[in-house]
Amino acid sequence: MKPFVITSAANPHVKLARKLHRKRHRDREGLCLLEGVRLVRDAWQAGVLPRLVFVSSDYLGSRPAVQALVDDLVEAGARLLPCSPEIFATISETVTPQGIAAIVPIPKLSLPQHLGLILMLDRVREPGNAGTLLRSAAAAGVDLVIFGPETVDPYNGKVLRAAMGAHFRVPLHICSQWIDVKAILPQELNVYVADAGATRVYDEVDWSQPSALVVGGEAAGPSPEARDIAIPIAIPMENGIESLNAAVAGSVILFEAALQRRRGKRNPL
Repeated sequence: MKPFVITSAANPHVKLARKLHRKRHRDREGLCLLEGVRLVRDAWQAGVLPRLVFVSSDYLGSRPAVQALVDDLVEAGARLLPCSPEIFATISETVTPQGIAAIVPIPKLSLPQHLGLILMLDRVREPGNAGTLLRSAAAAGVDLVIFGPETVDPYNGKVLRAAMGAHFRVPLHICSQWIDVKAILPQELNVYVADAGATRVYDEVDWSQPSALVVGGEAAGPSPEARDIAIPIAIPMENGIESLNAAVAGSVILFEAALQRRRGKRNPL
């Protein structure tokens, strides 16, 4: 028996998926939309069972990676909603859809008892940079990522795709005001801000101590509020290069911190 295929954009599940392209609906529903085989699979492997799984009907049975993931999700109890390619295209936010998308609850991971390393995004408005920083943070063992004032929503589709499942592996906290940032940062933390013009070098910091790294957006750099609470640090450059992409710079510093934390290095600033 062939499965029922959604062919109408008026279908309530399709309408919900499209609404989740916008932040106000994500906030109201407590849901977000994942798209692509890898992202849906990463969320599933992190223990997240989708509420709804949309699959383009031309992918069922013809794409082994999609079919294998669909089989696993259906066996676990997820609801499968095959769609015509035309309807799936209305759900997708990508130029070349991968044929699968899923609605999942916005993750709410518990904070660890000890916050040894925090990453804060400060006015990082570019979704790709925010997602890459989040992915690096998860890989480097960061305990908490703060999306600070004037930063892109972490559940924006581009951020989700760039982070590749990191949303489900590291706790996130959204702070729309600096008073909220200061309330969540432990007082004993040493706070540093990536600044290409700084005289202190990032690998001279003792990252084995409780620390927070602030990474500012590329357009305007760190905010005055970040500079007020943080020590500026820089990555030395060669060959006349003045600065790095925000995501690259943040990742370089985070993995230096991870290296020191693994080795228990003591090299105070």
